[in-house]
Amino acid sequence: MDHFSLYQRVNTACAKNKLDIGGADITFHTRFIANAAAIRALYTESYGYHDRSELLFDELLQTIIDAYIQRPAALQQRDTEKEKKDNWFLSNEITGMSLYVDRFCGRLSDLPGKLDHFTKLGVNLLHLMPLFQSPAGESDGGYAVSDFRQVDKRFGSLQDLIGLQQKMQSEDLYLMLDIVLNHTSHQHAWAVKAKAGDPVYQDYFYMYDNRTLPNRYEQAMPDIFPESSPGSFTYVQECDKWVMTVFHHYQWDLNYTNPAVFNAMLDTVLFYANLGVDILRIDAPAFIWKQLGTSCQNLPGAHTLLRLIKQCVQVAAPGVALLGEAIVAPAEIMKYFGTGSFTGQECDLAYNATQMALQWDALATGDIRVMLAAQPELLQKPFGSSWITYTRCHDDIGLGYDDSMIAAAGYDSYAHRRFLKEYYSGTYPGSPARGALFSVNPKTQDARISGSLASLCGLENAVEKNDPAEIALSIRKILLMQAQSFFIGGIPMLFYGDEAGYTNDYSYLNDPAKSYDNRWMHRPRIDWQKNARVDLKESVEERIFSATRQLIAIRKKMPVVADLANITWLTPHNIHIAGFLRTYGTQKLYCLFNFSNKPAYLTWYAFKEHKGAFTKLYDHWGQERHTIGPDHEYFVMEPYSFCLLEAVD
Repeated sequence: MDHFSLYQRVNTACAKNKLDIGGADITFHTRFIANAAAIRALYTESYGYHDRSELLFDELLQTIIDAYIQRPAALQQRDTEKEKKDNWFLSNEITGMSLYVDRFCGRLSDLPGKLDHFTKLGVNLLHLMPLFQSPAGESDGGYAVSDFRQVDKRFGSLQDLIGLQQKMQSEDLYLMLDIVLNHTSHQHAWAVKAKAGDPVYQDYFYMYDNRTLPNRYEQAMPDIFPESSPGSFTYVQECDKWVMTVFHHYQWDLNYTNPAVFNAMLDTVLFYANLGVDILRIDAPAFIWKQLGTSCQNLPGAHTLLRLIKQCVQVAAPGVALLGEAIVAPAEIMKYFGTGSFTGQECDLAYNATQMALQWDALATGDIRVMLAAQPELLQKPFGSSWITYTRCHDDIGLGYDDSMIAAAGYDSYAHRRFLKEYYSGTYPGSPARGALFSVNPKTQDARISGSLASLCGLENAVEKNDPAEIALSIRKILLMQAQSFFIGGIPMLFYGDEAGYTNDYSYLNDPAKSYDNRWMHRPRIDWQKNARVDLKESVEERIFSATRQLIAIRKKMPVVADLANITWLTPHNIHIAGFLRTYGTQKLYCLFNFSNKPAYLTWYAFKEHKGAFTKLYDHWGQERHTIGPDHEYFVMEPYSFCLLEAVD
């Protein structure tokens, strides 16, 4: 279709909906025309072959228009304000926290009364873990959704969510929610109709009459949960068919080769946007496109769909940023920001899962060489996109960085990963960590790591021993880990409880719906009496909370740490000290992190390798001034310490 015909098609759709494209709706119309060619090209790339392609393309255009018409005026005004900031999510003034509403405070209606906890800390972005309806006992923590439009009764109602969003917006807080694109619960209405034999809805999923194609798929598809849910297909007795279930047997993979599925899920994306979501977290985007003979992960078709979603969202709700939850190898993560002519036009944000895992690597080994080996890859992130940076989240810790990065540090990759698993599961001699291995593959011995930030840093062990020195050391480790994730570039995302030093919660073992999944050990139920201890001077909770608050405050006042592609890693003069330089105009900030359990020495020459005539440094963390010495002398860093050194005259 030529551009003129396409624009006529857009204009006809706008006229049909009585939009004033020369007046009140001119901004929307301008966005629509500007993005129309990309929308058409991406749609054709995915669905040009389909016999209902043109009809469903018209439905797609109507979905975008409907979302714009339904978008509340307050959100349209917020869109305008964000556009003036130019990639608002790059700001150094945003700090997030991820939490489960029920485990944090009970219900959505209780959360407005807890907002002062976040403002006191300095957090102004809340990621509320999955809220929408999912079956008890088969929810996968809320990622098996049975109704995308209804808040689960455990949390309250949709109106409670809308009220919370309005309260948050009035206090200048941002909201992040999840959209589960890859699959639905087997109790979703589409799945129920498919079970009943409806061919229209059976085509919403990958359903087969026998095991022939499932067997061929599984030859190349790895098991995601080999312990609890081996295989990628489940037999459905009600309709005598096999359905693709990559994650758990109760999560049915959606068939995105069907454009009706894409349209339905785009409508859900835009429904969430119109609830007032600022960042929409797309769960498991790596899996949304399937192709026989492949791993069915990270395929080009998945990127095409994500780009199409991005273009549509930019038209209907331009203030909404998209986060792709792609926890994959470093080279694959970078592709989720877009490539080629769509560089920077796919996901606005991605989790820096590689850097997170590398910090845990450095903490266990005291050696930063593996971390350094990964940076050339990570620095390829395009300008205008950003990371979610974090030390812990609701999920396990995967060791997904490349073997070549481990080899570059002089380690054997298999032995190195085995050491890390043993160290963080607490079986390595002398390890203070208290974690557990998750999803152990009995064939390959691959595994991931569960455990809270505090427990993995040794606090649980130290408190049990009632050892003040060990407690102090574990707190230093916690703050070291948080500080690097705060200043490395991106939106820092705390995980609830970490700000008060919560250790592993083993109560999940008493719940049959959770006992099979040890990730629940680092998903605590908040004890508000414990949280009150953040005001008790010199308590463990106060020491961690106050220091975290200080880190957030320092970050907010320093534009140099906005994500402006302004990071340069320092020459590794000491393999225990990770250092990078952030620059903005004439401002220079040296961020140094000693991952060793001993004092580490850094030559003063490290500060002279970059242009700029300065002789003094001010440490915003330690609140000390330092004079740069001669090259043969050293800047000394205490064990597990860090410095935020600004160059001053």
